[in-house]
Amino acid sequence: MKTFLILGAGTGGTMVANKMAEMLDPNEWRIIIVDREETHYYQPGFLFIPFGIYNPSDVVKPKRDFIPRNVEMIMSDIEIIEPDANRVKLTRDNKVINYDYLVIATGSHIHPEETEGMIDDAWHKNIFDFYTIEGATALSRFLKFWKGGRMVLDITEMPIKCPVAPLEFLFLADWFFHERGIRDKVEIIFATPLPGAFTKPRASAVLGDMLEDKGILLEPDYNIGEVDSNRQVISSYDEREISYDLLVTIPTNMGSDVIERSDMGDELNFVPIDKHTLQSKNWENVWVIGDAGNAPTSKAGSVAHFMLDVLVENIQRHMEGFEPQPKFDGHANCYIESGFEKGILIDFNYDVEPLPGKFPLPGFGPFSLLKESAANHWGKMAFRWIYWNIMLKGGEMPFESQMSMAGKWQ
Repeated sequence: MKTFLILGAGTGGTMVANKMAEMLDPNEWRIIIVDREETHYYQPGFLFIPFGIYNPSDVVKPKRDFIPRNVEMIMSDIEIIEPDANRVKLTRDNKVINYDYLVIATGSHIHPEETEGMIDDAWHKNIFDFYTIEGATALSRFLKFWKGGRMVLDITEMPIKCPVAPLEFLFLADWFFHERGIRDKVEIIFATPLPGAFTKPRASAVLGDMLEDKGILLEPDYNIGEVDSNRQVISSYDEREISYDLLVTIPTNMGSDVIERSDMGDELNFVPIDKHTLQSKNWENVWVIGDAGNAPTSKAGSVAHFMLDVLVENIQRHMEGFEPQPKFDGHANCYIESGFEKGILIDFNYDVEPLPGKFPLPGFGPFSLLKESAANHWGKMAFRWIYWNIMLKGGEMPFESQMSMAGKWQ
């Protein structure tokens, strides 16, 4: 009996488990998935918790609800991966799993401790993240009673999970403060290490104009060095100081600690992979999906979904003795909630930046690319149902893995 092992039962790992459970002969293969937490989080929903749009209960479900019955699920921390020996050691009962194929789907996580002063006494008091359910919930409680002042949103460094989420937070904050009648009492500053609002020039220009229209000050090329919570000031490495009354931070994002312990990652614990085949650069029977790898694309659930079919096909090809195909093009598709029941949609890949147009049907849509619309907002809100009921289960979606130029205007 051969073993197909998946590490991580988040978005990527759960989708792989569902796909491979359909494709591998149970008389020849056993499929095992390992994770340390019982709860699955709909992470895009964290964004809405601070503004009272979602409750924490809206974004959590048991992981076991989405794992096929013919997949063995083990709840345990991972002590170490030993890829040269094709085995993984778990902390639970010192269990060792020998594998024939390994998929790493251990995700990425925030590390506020990487910034000096970030997690002093003010952490989750007037310094918050919203990339965890704890941070989003604590920020919700704070905003409920906040009367105004200077709110600074800072991105510590790239890459980050869901790179449009900081912009969405800013746009929703502008709407939220308008709804509460205190927008004129709130100054909003966006401090980012990027030269503009976003990583891609054309989208950055559009989104930068939106920030300006909403009265949100952009502080580009800002690389935070430390936080002084007593003075309520952040300082950059080039000695620019920004004072705050409320600091919302996107801390350093890193891959799982087990990747570091196993000496399998780069300096941020992301596993080096071929960005087109999704195969490990160092071990041919090791594959990576989602945020755990170092592919130069967005760390977002949509990207994991677009990776899925390419990953599964290439693993099957490898099992049959064929070379993997370089089919993954870095496809990312992101709704950007812009407030006031409107949103923007961007669709891009490694080589093509976001362009205007219509999606998914050329000329019809119903979604507009790189342009605000109510349809884009409702597409974003509908995605939670799609995520729980179709995407996680490895169901078919009406989008190809590869980005299409149909409907886009050059």
